[in-house]
Amino acid sequence: MPKMRAAQIARPGGPFELVEREIPQPGPGQVRIRVQACGICHSDSLVKEGQWPGIQYPRIPGHEVVGVVDTVGAGVSQWKPGQRVGVGWHGGHCGMCDNCRNGDFWGCTVALQVTGISFDGGYADYMVAPAVAVALVPEELSPIEAGPLMCAGITTYNALRNSGARAGDLVAVLGLGGLGHLAVQYAVKMGFRTVGIARGADKGTLASKLGAHHYIDSAAQDASAELMKLGGAKVILATVTSGDAMAAVQNGLALKGTLLIVGAVPSLTISPLALILGNRSVKGWYSGTAADSQDTLKFSVLSGVRSMNETYPLERVSEGYDRMMSGKARFRAVLTMQ
Repeated sequence: MPKMRAAQIARPGGPFELVEREIPQPGPGQVRIRVQACGICHSDSLVKEGQWPGIQYPRIPGHEVVGVVDTVGAGVSQWKPGQRVGVGWHGGHCGMCDNCRNGDFWGCTVALQVTGISFDGGYADYMVAPAVAVALVPEELSPIEAGPLMCAGITTYNALRNSGARAGDLVAVLGLGGLGHLAVQYAVKMGFRTVGIARGADKGTLASKLGAHHYIDSAAQDASAELMKLGGAKVILATVTSGDAMAAVQNGLALKGTLLIVGAVPSLTISPLALILGNRSVKGWYSGTAADSQDTLKFSVLSGVRSMNETYPLERVSEGYDRMMSGKARFRAVLTMQ
């Protein structure tokens, strides 16, 4: 049987193991993809460290996958060999439960799947995914460009377009890292008066390069007070993984403003009085489905939004992962399979 390379985690907390495996065969309703690139996302640590309940090991991580359809399983008519496709965090749903029938596929209560967690992901030469989880990738995007948009891109784009903000509103992006550097670009291209918030005066240059209209150095300024000087934010998109940093900006919301959270934090302190007196809200946002991924990719092509990436061959997966986890990657780490 033909073999493929894969970077797997054999046990929770274990190292990446570069192994040879048989190339998987797609079952009914599935698509096999020859992987060209796969982003390394912070959420991959859930597999690496065994922090997601019920993971079966060994497991191949990776949910920012871009490649080419290689073959399809029985019953698949919407995908054909040779098409350029991607797979993101959302790995499938039942389509029959009440949530799915209402169109909230991400809330599936029967068969919700996560790519690289529920089934093997893209840290390999080939992967198999449910056909419903596959998105078409525009020709204008290279695999390396498209990979990070399958998670970091869709998460920030989809959150912003569903935030309730309108063109001309003040929208702040907290954090200018892997998620934030994309969020600022999307916010600007959507017509929002965009504020970048991060620690350090040096990040101001980056914020300006990304198109932000204002920059707030939260290490030297009271971010909430500075936002209120600008009129208060309709939306603060929190991309950081610090509850303290999120709490520090909540008073910068305008009346009826929303603190929109896409950065996973273990806890968060919120002032109920500030929410009540200003009719403000705190909300989380799930990344989205394959249809949302396609929208993200198309908007990125149309508007010129691109991820800033560091690339690593599959053999250097441990180096790329450690670089990402250290926070030093500028700004997404991407594995290449060539």
